[in-house]
Amino acid sequence: MDFSCYHCNTVTKLDIKIEVTYFSCPNCATIYSRNVSNDFVFKERHKKVDYNNAFSVGQKAEFYGNVFTIIGFLVKSGDYNIRWIEYVLQNDKAEFLYLSESSGNFILLEQTEFEKKVGNHPLTIDYLDNTYDRFDYSYPKLDYAAGFFDFNVLNKIELIEYINPPFILSFEKFGQEQTAFYGKHISRSAVKKAFNTSVIPSKSEIGMVEPFFVNVRNLVLTFCAVGFLIIFTHWYLNQDRVEQEVLNASIPFENYTSKDFVSPSFELKGSSAPLQISVSSNVNNSWANVQIALVNENTNEEIYASKDVEYYHGYTDGENWTEGSTSENFNICGVGAGKYHLTVTPSKAPEDFSNSLISVKANWNAPSNRNIYMVFIFMAIVAVGMYYWSKYFENKRWGEY
Repeated sequence: MDFSCYHCNTVTKLDIKIEVTYFSCPNCATIYSRNVSNDFVFKERHKKVDYNNAFSVGQKAEFYGNVFTIIGFLVKSGDYNIRWIEYVLQNDKAEFLYLSESSGNFILLEQTEFEKKVGNHPLTIDYLDNTYDRFDYSYPKLDYAAGFFDFNVLNKIELIEYINPPFILSFEKFGQEQTAFYGKHISRSAVKKAFNTSVIPSKSEIGMVEPFFVNVRNLVLTFCAVGFLIIFTHWYLNQDRVEQEVLNASIPFENYTSKDFVSPSFELKGSSAPLQISVSSNVNNSWANVQIALVNENTNEEIYASKDVEYYHGYTDGENWTEGSTSENFNICGVGAGKYHLTVTPSKAPEDFSNSLISVKANWNAPSNRNIYMVFIFMAIVAVGMYYWSKYFENKRWGEY
């Protein structure tokens, strides 16, 4: 169809499949309607509004495997200075889609059948086995229009919206007539792909039916399943494990001033577990140190650890004080199965002549539950955090409109 605007002489040409009853010039926003003589007559003229239109009349997009063309769009405003744009799209089969954009959020809608009247604004309605909450009802004002339409764009309608994110049921009510639209939030990336563009309005608010980026219920169920698998795997791999002492030795300092103490070889079997090492020495206002190397005899890989044993005490300003301890414990974590030996290098304070020994004990014990607890604590923190974040998200959704 070709339409030459009587006001600005701009010709708008578009292949459409509707019986046009209203036309609004994309150039000057002059609106025409078809009269009883089948002629288009002037109705009114709008000023161009300050709104970042994402797309224009005649632009094409692909949805559901079909190419649709924008045959018209309406810019509307409601309460609280909210403004949005509604694009009317049609394909070669005369099928319609409606794309709504507000603050960079997009909803794709189709007209649907809904027999129940909602003029009394019930708080909830049911549709397709889901319950929808009333979000808002208003009487929007038409700010601007462009393109071809088969309905009266100047009608003062009541808009009633029900949401169950990411879905929406939208009703346009004019007198006793009610038209229902069923839609779903569509991501910005999907819109860019459909229109083959990288430029769309920036997002500034939470969308009416924008879903929270994580399904909290599914996240909790996933965490529960992961937790069960961790517990079961931990039990299965370690049900036969017993603690294994691999070293228990008292090492004289004077015998190992120029050489290392080398333990007998030992073999570990089973899944990885920490090697717990206990060190003690009769230090008194002094210190001792032990350096330990765990040597894998199969691979020659070495893991080093060092520990100081310090104990000091005294009497200062009328008070007794102590610092440190004569024994220390530490772990070499994640020691797997294999054949090993320990190399121990002891040392002490040169001025300490009263201390002659350092005792070293090493046990390869049942796997520490610490990692399990840490994973569970992490999952619990994430789940609780996501829950409250989603609540904040919903509060903003309902509070911003």
